[in-house]
Amino acid sequence: MNFNISFPGLEEFRIKKTIENGGVFQLHVELDSKPHRCPACNTLTQKVHDYRTQKIQHSKLFMRETLIFYRKRRYKCEHPQCKRRFYESNSLVERYQRQSKELKQAIALELIHGKNFKAIASRFNTSATTVMRRFDEVGSSFLEETRELPSVIAIDEYKGDSDGEKYQTIIADPVDRKPLEILPDRKKETVEAYLREHGQKVEKVVMDMSPSFKAAVDQALGKPIVVADRFHFCRHIYWALERVRRKEQKHFSDYDRKKCKRMKHVFNKKHEDLTEKQRWYLERYLKMSDTLRTAYQLKEAFRFWFEEAKALGPSNLTAVKERLYEFYDLVKASGIEEFKKAMETFQNWQKEIMNSFAFNLHNGYVEGINNQTKVIKRNAFGYRRFDRFRMRVLLHHQYKNINGRVA
Repeated sequence: MNFNISFPGLEEFRIKKTIENGGVFQLHVELDSKPHRCPACNTLTQKVHDYRTQKIQHSKLFMRETLIFYRKRRYKCEHPQCKRRFYESNSLVERYQRQSKELKQAIALELIHGKNFKAIASRFNTSATTVMRRFDEVGSSFLEETRELPSVIAIDEYKGDSDGEKYQTIIADPVDRKPLEILPDRKKETVEAYLREHGQKVEKVVMDMSPSFKAAVDQALGKPIVVADRFHFCRHIYWALERVRRKEQKHFSDYDRKKCKRMKHVFNKKHEDLTEKQRWYLERYLKMSDTLRTAYQLKEAFRFWFEEAKALGPSNLTAVKERLYEFYDLVKASGIEEFKKAMETFQNWQKEIMNSFAFNLHNGYVEGINNQTKVIKRNAFGYRRFDRFRMRVLLHHQYKNINGRVA
């Protein structure tokens, strides 16, 4: 074969013969003889001691599994005091390896976008442990570590079940929309230690209403501006409505209790978005309970305040706060304990809630990362080692817009 430049990794080799055996493409190759320097004494020698044939697994050629039989030389040093034997240098395979450099590079690229280690191993006809070892080798060189956090960060937790910890903590940049770091647990001490080391520039922190995260941020960063995530404070109102519905439907007839449970979505949906059928069911069950009707009216009042607060934003925070106090008055007048507890939470986190409208920041992007992380975890049936899980998630997001798939 006179032309082999299109064969990746074999440009400098002479292909002696090719064989197809059971769907496996076999290439027998060797290098041209040339002088080599002895690795011990640096003497230039061209004396060949013997030949040995090494079988090497290579990346697919012509859509077939490929094996390379490399006839490699062992040279003998001609210096009278040395006489060391050594193999010729080559660009195909590293010492003590059975896979070519080209195949190892292909596996490394596939590790970023592949489904899981087992699927990648099956694709390249190797073992899962070999793929995992390759991932450990190349992951750190591919990964761009965060040395210093930006001025705005977002903190959230997700259920990772890795290295004996049920939850892990993710830190992301909600402005440039990229994950920055994943911590092995959600403990206050872990978050605080990381922020002390990397958070000198942090001015604003977006988080859910977690007292643990709040304490860690305040102690590590000197009380920066904390922004409460909108989803997490809004759900307290919907939780209150749900608790009222559950309590009130117990007094309905057996049919209406079951039907009310099945139609519970009509209570949370925007009133103007309801269909005629949904409005009929909503009015039916609101007529059965004055408490449930009042709770629904409180939910709608909160929704109107929330939409107005988003529209006004930082331009008129005074009006936003006044409308919030009006909502507090409605809750107090209603006498519904479930909403009173939600109001207490709002009062405890009121400054952080107002900050979400003042700076128009939220954790929506981080929640999206968490959803993708759960998919990665589910595809792999979980990760025992946290370091592999962390690297897998961060590499996925850093290179997800780059097509690194191997054909």
